Amino acid sequence: MDKDQLWNSALVEIELSTSKANFNTWFKDTFVSKFEDGVVYLSVPNQFVKDWLQKKFHKTILKTLRNLSESVRQIKYTVSKDRPFKKEFSSKDFGVGMGESTLPLNDYYINKDDNLNSRYTFDSFVVGSFNELAHAACQAVLKNLGSTYNPLFIYGPTGVGKTHLIQALGNELKNKKNGKKIYYLTSEKFTVEYVNSIQTNSTNSFKEKYRKYDLLIMDDVQFLSGKERTQWELFHLFNSLYEKNKQIVFSSDRHPNYIPGLEDRLKSRFAAGMIVDINSPDHESRVAIIKSKSQVSNFDIPDEIVDYLANSIEGSIRELEGVLNSIIIHSQLKGKVPSLNDIKGLIKNSIKPKKAAPIEDIVKIIAGFYNIEPQIIYKKTRKKEIVKPRQIIMYILREDYSMPYPTIGQKLGGRDHTTVIHSYEKIKKELKEDSFLVQEIEQIRSML
Repeated sequence: MDKDQLWNSALVEIELSTSKANFNTWFKDTFVSKFEDGVVYLSVPNQFVKDWLQKKFHKTILKTLRNLSESVRQIKYTVSKDRPFKKEFSSKDFGVGMGESTLPLNDYYINKDDNLNSRYTFDSFVVGSFNELAHAACQAVLKNLGSTYNPLFIYGPTGVGKTHLIQALGNELKNKKNGKKIYYLTSEKFTVEYVNSIQTNSTNSFKEKYRKYDLLIMDDVQFLSGKERTQWELFHLFNSLYEKNKQIVFSSDRHPNYIPGLEDRLKSRFAAGMIVDINSPDHESRVAIIKSKSQVSNFDIPDEIVDYLANSIEGSIRELEGVLNSIIIHSQLKGKVPSLNDIKGLIKNSIKPKKAAPIEDIVKIIAGFYNIEPQIIYKKTRKKEIVKPRQIIMYILREDYSMPYPTIGQKLGGRDHTTVIHSYEKIKKELKEDSFLVQEIEQIRSML
């Protein structure tokens, strides 16, 4: 395995274990410049990325590389902006005869002018019941840019295709070649650029840069939580673009009303347009996604393997893609399509087993959702703002984790099991009558 194959394979694994925002922000434009004597020389675009990878991701990178090649002993990070020409790898590069199929990650191409990845298109976006409304909203925006659904805010759990959809919107507009200026970025990158502009006394240039676009797409808005100065800057940018009928598109892992630390004035701006969610794909959609992704990679995958993957991997499209990428790479390396037993082994090694979350973690997540301190949940209080989250925790523990009533009561402050039963039945009944509560619990489940 040469240095390029090694790093591309590592990126497949790393993408599975990190958020889309982190992967795009910190691993874009990285490459292995040299691999000799057990040392991997990882080139990064600037000192900031170098420091961050060393501090936050070094152990993950080293472990991933060692799993792929036992000869890897050390990583040395170097700053280099001169990325080598990206060739398309065929099966010949691996010494196997499976046609001209390319490695999935070599299809990644991000345009430096607009930050869009050209592989994210509407043609490659699989539409199902879980995302059809969001897809339709994007089509409507294309027809009436800046006037229909402005802003458009798409939310849903990690890995369900939000980034693909909003980038497809940008790519479709770009392909019309009507001179519209488009830019995509994550809220994390926006924050980093804003902080850098303050440090270098270049805030005016920063503001001018983002006010020139006809379509601004910002991904992962939840990362703005608690960043007051960045939110303030985004608020003014929003107003400037909106007043000029420029289109703004946002995405987040949750409804803006439930992003803690997000200022009300931004929530109000988001609510002025259209807010639509993408749910987890159902079984039929997962089958369609696997077949679509395999066709894009020119990889013929047997139906029994498609069904097995669709049944085994629920919820995340990104997880499906990651496993499929691993299968394709292993197929190219070995020169044959893995058997079903091989697939089971790959899934076992590539996908983290789904374990029941500890009660403390569930309490922390749900308390954070309702913007209260976790320890208050355990206290003997009947305040309405505390009782509701506590009852929802009891409902989730019983409904989703099949935890016995006495255990739930004991773990949540030593309460009697009859109290837990009452809470469970109360939430269950309210879910039949309160659509807003249904939406809240869907959001909570996606976070869990």
